[in-house]
Formats: sequence, C-alpha cells, structure tokens
Amino acid sequence: MGNIARHVAIIMDGNGRWAQERGLKRVKGHERGAEAVRSITTFASNHPEIEVLTLYAFSTENWKRPKMEVDFLMKLLNRYLKNETQTYLKHKIRFETVGDLSRFSPALREQIEKMKSLTKNFTRLTQVLALNYGSQDEIARAARKLCDQKREITVETLGESIESAPFGPVDILIRTGGDQRLSNFLLWQCAYAELFFTPTLWPDFNPDELDSIISQFKRRVRRFGGI
Repeated sequence: MGNIARHVAIIMDGNGRWAQERGLKRVKGHERGAEAVRSITTFASNHPEIEVLTLYAFSTENWKRPKMEVDFLMKLLNRYLKNETQTYLKHKIRFETVGDLSRFSPALREQIEKMKSLTKNFTRLTQVLALNYGSQDEIARAARKLCDQKREITVETLGESIESAPFGPVDILIRTGGDQRLSNFLLWQCAYAELFFTPTLWPDFNPDELDSIISQFKRRVRRFGGI
C-alpha cells in the first residue's frame, strides 16, 4: 500500500518575491497566496488520505516585518476567514490553529473562534493555520506547563503537551520558494517527516504539484530510525 500521506504541512514561502518579479507590491503576492491556500485546501479535502493540512501562515518572527505589511496580513487573514466560510462548509473542513493568538486584535480572535465553532464537527479534513507560531516557543510552553503541573518531563509527556499534539506527526513537509530550511516550524512533529523543497513560489503552487510530491512520497522508504 505504501506510505500514507495523513498529515501534510507546508511552509508557504515566496509571496513577496512573486509580486516583486511582476513589478507589484508585496501585498499583491499575499493576496494571490491566499488564493493558493483555497486551492490546496480544497484539493486536500478531497484527497483520500490527507486528514490534516497544516499551513505556516504567520511566524513569531514575522512581527519583524514592516508594520504596514504586518497590518495588511492581519486584515487579509480576517478577510480570508470571512470570505472562505462557504468553502469550509461546502467541503466539510474543520478549522483549527496553533500558536499564540494573544497578540492579535480582539476582532481577529473573534473571527478565528467563530470559524472554529462553525466547523468543529467536520471530519473530512482538518486545516490548521500556524499563527504567531514558533516551534521552539511551543516546546518551551509545553515544558513550563509540565513544570507547573509538577509532572516529569519525558519524550512522552512533552509530546502529549505540545499544542500541535492533537494533529499527530507530520508525514510530508513541503517548503515552497526555493529555500531549504525549517524556519522553526513543527520541529517536534517533523522528527520523521519526509522533506520536500520546491523552487515554486507559493502563489504558483498548485494541486498538480502537491499530487506529484505525494507520489514521490509513496516511493520513499521510511525507516523511523530502524533498518
């Protein structure tokens, strides 16, 4: 039967460069990137194996970007959630997040919680947006939680305590845009993930390329530390 692509995670890189190559403002790349999110999520919801799709939408380091761009990204996320409601409902997609949402505006947090509540019973696909997320921060928060509970810190207890634990280990990690690094994304859950790096900029990444990557994944030998 081969490898099962149950959990696919994507570092969506290249929006700004996509826009700059076309002489457009960076925000236009982010807008086009949101369209790619819809396309890939819809494909995943209809794929026979994919149960979880985790997308790196905004990292803890992204606050370092120009304020104008950060403000635009916050507005784009809010608009995306409002505009894509019917997509989630039509394709039975459950919406979830990982990351510290406390820095977001009350209005954006309310929209996020509204979408979670609206889709909580859907089971065809769980789409997880990593928002104000950093894996090192996630692991540190889990360790503090165990210390507060006076529980022993082991691989098992830490693995159960990290925020992304309910979504399970990542099978396929994809990074678009040409760079070959993890950028502090799901480090714990990617311990045995198969890694794929593509030069395709995120706005141009499409279901055909994702399907091709899954086909390559099927042919890989996963040993999980064994022989």
